[in-house]
Amino acid sequence: MNLLYNIFINLLIVGMKVFSWFNDKTKKGVEGRRQSLHKVKSAFSKTDKVIWMHAASLGEYEQGLPVLEKLKEQFPDHKILITFFSPSGYENVIKKKHIADVICYLPFDKKSAVREFVSQFNTKLFFTVKYDYWYNLLAELKNKGADIYVISALFYERQSFFTSYGKWFVKQLRKNVDWFFHQTQFSLALAKSVGLMRSSVTGDTRFDRVKQLQMRDNHIDYVSDFIGKNKSVVFGSSWQAEEKIAEMISQKNNTVKMIIAPHDLKRVEHLKNMFPDALLYSEVQSLNLSTFSSQILIIDSIGLLSKLYSYADIAVVGGGFHDAGLHNILEAATFGVPVIFGNRYKKNPEADDLISMNGGKSFADEQTAAEFVLFLANEENEEELTEMSQNAKNFVDGKPNSTEMILQKILS
Repeated sequence: MNLLYNIFINLLIVGMKVFSWFNDKTKKGVEGRRQSLHKVKSAFSKTDKVIWMHAASLGEYEQGLPVLEKLKEQFPDHKILITFFSPSGYENVIKKKHIADVICYLPFDKKSAVREFVSQFNTKLFFTVKYDYWYNLLAELKNKGADIYVISALFYERQSFFTSYGKWFVKQLRKNVDWFFHQTQFSLALAKSVGLMRSSVTGDTRFDRVKQLQMRDNHIDYVSDFIGKNKSVVFGSSWQAEEKIAEMISQKNNTVKMIIAPHDLKRVEHLKNMFPDALLYSEVQSLNLSTFSSQILIIDSIGLLSKLYSYADIAVVGGGFHDAGLHNILEAATFGVPVIFGNRYKKNPEADDLISMNGGKSFADEQTAAEFVLFLANEENEEELTEMSQNAKNFVDGKPNSTEMILQKILS
C-alpha cells in the first residue's frame, strides 16, 4: 500500500501540473509550491523551534487559528509556520495581518521533497486541521520527534479509513498522530471503531473564533446609511443559487436591503449585469447619499464579510445548493442572525445543530428559500425573526471553549 500511495502522489503531481495549464487557481498552487522551500530556508535556521499549523484552505485556517494564537502565547520563543494546500486559503491569508513567520504552500507529499522541507527547521509541534492528512509528511515529522495533533478532527463514514483498503491509512495515523481532538461524539466513535484510541471530544474551535468577532470593532463605512431603517439580508460567499434567491426577493419586495458578497470577486461583473441598479461598495464613497435608494449593494472587496453579518437581520450563506461545500454559517450566527442555506452540507455537522436549535434553516431549492426569507422580512412576522435570531446567538454562545480544552491536553 505504501507503494500505491506514492504512485498516487506522483500521479497527483502530474495531474495538477497538467491541469494548471487550463486553471488559474491550480496554476497558483503549482507555482507557489516552487517557492515554499526557499521561504523556509530564508526565514528559519535548522535549530529554530517551530510550531507548524497546516490547513487545507481558509475555513480550516480559521478553525486552527485560535489554537495557534494560544500556543504562540505559551511558547513566545518558537517561530510560526502556516502551510496551505489550496490557493484560496493561501491567497486570502497572505494579504492579511497574521502571526506567522512564514506562510507557504505545503510541498507535494513526495518523500524526498518532504524530507528536505522538514530538515530546514526543528518542528516541535505540528497540527493539521479537520482531515487533511499527508502520510509521508506525518511519518517524517514523527521521525524527527515532533508532537503531532489533529485539531477539530472530523471523521465521517465515507472516508477511506472505513473501507476494505483503509487499514494502511489507519495504521499511519495510529503510528504518527499523538492525539485527535474531535468535533463530535460521532467522529470520536468512528475513530475508535478503527483503533484510533488517542482521541477526545473538544468541540469545534470555530466557535471560539467566531465568538471573538463579537468583541471587535465591526464598523464598515456607509453600510448603515445604505440599510437605513429597512430589513437587511446579507448573502455571504454567494454562488449562482444564492444570487438567484436575491433576484427572487427583489421581484417581490423592493424595500428589503440586500448586500451580496460573492465567493469569488470574478462574479462581480456578472452580478452587476444581473442587478444593473445595484451599487458597488468600492464606488459608494464617491456617490451622493441619495443613491442609497438602491436595493442591492455588491461587495467587490475582500475581508469584509464577517463584519457585514453584524449588520444583517437575515443571512443567506452560499455553497449549500451544490457540492462545492457550505461556507461558514457560524460567522453570521454569532451575531444573532438567522442563517438560510441549501441542504447539501454533509461535512458540516454544525448546520444540523443550528437547524435543531431553530437558529437556521436549509432548503432544497432557491424558490422555497426565497419565500422563507420574505416571510422573515415581513414586519408581521417580527416575533419569528426575533426568536430565530436569539436561538442563533444562543447556539454559538452556549458552546464550550474548545481551545482551552485542547491547550490543557497539549500542555499536560
